[in-house]
This record gives sequence, structure tokens and C-alpha cells, in this order.
Amino acid sequence: MDEAIHVIKDHADRLFLWDYERDRGQLVTLYNKAMSSQWSSVTDLDWSIDVDPERLVAEQDSPLLTVTRLAGKLPGSPLAAWTEKEYSQLGIEFFKASLSQFMHGEQGAMMTAAKIVETVPWIDAKYYASTQTMDEARHTEVFARYLSSKLGEAYPMSPFLKEQIWSLLEDSRWDIAYLGMQIVIESLALAAFGDMLRRTQEPLLRKLLRYVMSDEARHVAFGVLTLSEFYASLSSAELLDRQEFLLDSTLRSRSRATTPEVWERVGVDVEEVVPFLMEAAGQARINPAGGFARGFFAKLVPNVRKLGLLEANNGHLREKWGEAGLLEFEFADDTGSDYETYDAVAADRMSAAAAAGDGATGTAATTATATTTASAG
Repeated sequence: MDEAIHVIKDHADRLFLWDYERDRGQLVTLYNKAMSSQWSSVTDLDWSIDVDPERLVAEQDSPLLTVTRLAGKLPGSPLAAWTEKEYSQLGIEFFKASLSQFMHGEQGAMMTAAKIVETVPWIDAKYYASTQTMDEARHTEVFARYLSSKLGEAYPMSPFLKEQIWSLLEDSRWDIAYLGMQIVIESLALAAFGDMLRRTQEPLLRKLLRYVMSDEARHVAFGVLTLSEFYASLSSAELLDRQEFLLDSTLRSRSRATTPEVWERVGVDVEEVVPFLMEAAGQARINPAGGFARGFFAKLVPNVRKLGLLEANNGHLREKWGEAGLLEFEFADDTGSDYETYDAVAADRMSAAAAAGDGATGTAATTATATTTASAG
């Protein structure tokens, strides 16, 4: 049981509210949107689709696999004797490792959303966080099912991700759970899911990712709406604490790029191969994580700007992020305003309704088309 269960000590107060007044209109709207956009992992995804892991990897333009192939051609490389079969298997392992972290991260998000339900002092926020808890449970389920039924054995949770989520679950301040999950980790997830979506052609995974992203974008919007109101009431010292939290989550975070567990599974010492990977990346001028990093900051920075945390304390965070070159993303589209564009569920149902009823509207049309989304998109 010790290997299957990990106990986390949470120090936050649970808040039961007597005020049921629905007085936060934007949160009410977002809650209603979340209710109407729920989807089913059973009926909305076609699990009968056959997935060929080797083809899945071959169809992707993976910068990491490109760099690895180049590293294998360098003198003295531990990959010098590798054949195409080994590179293909490595690509599959990289893919499984990514999906495994998605799965673990979604369970962490489920637990964090449940914590928000218990700790946030506004009834409208409790209602919305309840819908997010269901969303994250569904996300955990579909990634676990895809791994087990289509790819094979999952990887353990990475120490980096574990540390991030554990710190949110253990913190006594309810807004830190919001800031860490809704703003940082959900922005990271949108970037990772979007990067994978652009690279894969596999239809089941593509639809799964679009549906998950439609939920995640609403979750970020939820964080922006709630924290914008709360942070307007905090002192400079309290805001500085949140700014430092963001610096720890971005500029001071440890690298996760080496994925030692993947190399161990294919029988290669990560310490031996990393110098060759770095040399190959430098020679080819390829940053394997560059596209993902840009996608992450393109969502994170504008959302943090809306929270007022860039300018607080005489622009402390603006200065630090500016030195790191992150302010180029300041006015990118933030997911607090563009989450509608991610709503794959609504788009699929509208398309299905138009096809089934020639634009018919009303309850009957909605009911009739709700079950057709498994073949849409």
C-alpha cells in the first residue's frame, strides 16, 4: 500500500459558507459554461480506434528525437550503434513519459480543485471549482486509459511535478492553490497539450487533447477572475510573496529535460548521453523544449499581468521577467478572454446539430445531438 498511496498533510482551513448569494456575475457565467460543456469519456471518444505506437511517433516532428539522432552520429556517442528500431522505441518511451506526466498532473489538479472547493470563501467559486474537480477526474481517467490500452506501461510522477503539486496541496493559503494550479500549471498544461496536438495525427488522441484543452482554458479563466478580485485587497508584502512564488515557479525552477527514467528504460546511462545531446543541439541550433517554453510563457505572462502582479511593488516581477526576456509575451492573448476558442465540445455539438437538423434549435435538437459527438471532429 505504501507504494500505491502517498499521504499529504494539508494545513488549510475548510470553510463552510452561510452566504448563498450569487453576486459574482462572471463566475456565474463561467460556471454555466462549464456545466453545458461537460463531455463523456465513454460516449464522446471512440476507444475502438487502433493506435500504432511506432506510426504515432513516426508521424511527429519531434525536436528531441531529431537531436537524439544527431547525437548518435557524434564520435564516441553511446548511441553510435543504434538502429532505426532503437530510435523508434526511444520515441515511444518519450511519448509515454509525456502522457504519464499529463496523467499524474491531472490527478494533482483534481485534488487541488477539490481543495479549492473546501477553502475558497466565495460560493460562486466553490460551485465552479466543483465542476473543475469533475473535469480533472475525467482528464486523469482518459490519459490513464489511453496509456494502458494503447501504449503500455506508464512512468512514475517526475520529482519536479511532484514537488510543484505537493507544495500547493500542503500550503495553508487558498489563493496559492489557485495561483499555482490555475495560473502556472494550467498554463503549462495548455502549452504541452497544444504542442502535442500540433505534432500528432492520431485521431483519438487529437480529439482527447482538444476536449481536455477546452476544459483547461476555462480553468485558467476561473483563476484570473477570482485572483484579480482577491489580489486587489492584498498588501504590498503579501503581493511580494506571490511575486516570489511566480519567480520560483519559472526562473528558479529545475530543469526536467533529461528524463533519466526514459534513458534507464532503454538501457542508456543519462549521464553519458547528455553531453552528446547538448553538443548535437548546439550544432543544429535546436532547442528541443523551445516551442513548448514559448507556448507556456505566452499564456502565463499575460494572465499574470491581468492579476496586477507584474506592476506590484514597483514592478518587481516585471523587472525580473524583463531581464529574462519574458515581457515579449505580455500582450499575447490571455486565456481569461480567449477560452471560447478552445471549446471543442460546443463546436462539435453545434456542427452535429447543424448536420442532423439543418440548424434546428431547442431542447429536442440539443438532446438529439448530444450523443453524436463520438464521431465528430
